[in-house]
Amino acid sequence: MSQGPLMPKATAVWLIENTSLSFDQIADFCKLHPLEVKGIADGEVASGIKGLDPVSTGQLTREEIERAQKNPNHRMKVAVSKVKLPEVKRSKGPRYTPLSRRQDRPNAILWLLRNHPELKDAQIMRLVGTTKSTIQQIRERTHWNSAALQPMDPVTLGLCTQIDLDFEVQRAAKDRPAVVEPVDGGQTLMPPELSVLPEHEEDDRDARRGGRDERLDADSVFARLKPLHRGEEDDEDDL
Repeated sequence: MSQGPLMPKATAVWLIENTSLSFDQIADFCKLHPLEVKGIADGEVASGIKGLDPVSTGQLTREEIERAQKNPNHRMKVAVSKVKLPEVKRSKGPRYTPLSRRQDRPNAILWLLRNHPELKDAQIMRLVGTTKSTIQQIRERTHWNSAALQPMDPVTLGLCTQIDLDFEVQRAAKDRPAVVEPVDGGQTLMPPELSVLPEHEEDDRDARRGGRDERLDADSVFARLKPLHRGEEDDEDDL
């Protein structure tokens, strides 16, 4: 289906007034119903609309009109413009948020600050279409409605898509500095083979401990016997 003129009813008014084209030809060119074109010709439709010359606007040529007037079966087509207009690029800015959803943005900002503190202010602005000052007010609890705010997922609220949220979270994770582990690795447990002594070393240690215990026991016994021995010597001197 070919594209119609920019102002179909105004173009139809001009074609009815300035050409001998049939209603079907005009309706096909303007993408209107033939009965609607008949109503325009009778003054019942589009009353007060000023006709628009499609030739002066470059949408139709004189040759095409003459060819259609000579042949009722000929269907006119919109002329291709030779002048190519540059595409208008949309400037970057905050995401547009519908009026019905704008009251939910503070709740979404609070949710992002609590659940994804690694996100930067610029990323939050892209996700929910807010301003840096609003984010700062909610972070510092100076927002006018801070007492009534409740954290709500922006995806559930329809402020952004899950894909956009995941992308920003992954991007923030990449920008986060890596955690540096200590070189020595910290204190760790000794392996079993080092913590358990061989059997012969354990026997030697028990033997040394046993000998020391025996020596300590003998010393204590002799220390107790010395007073008794001294007492016997005293008794012999008395005799």
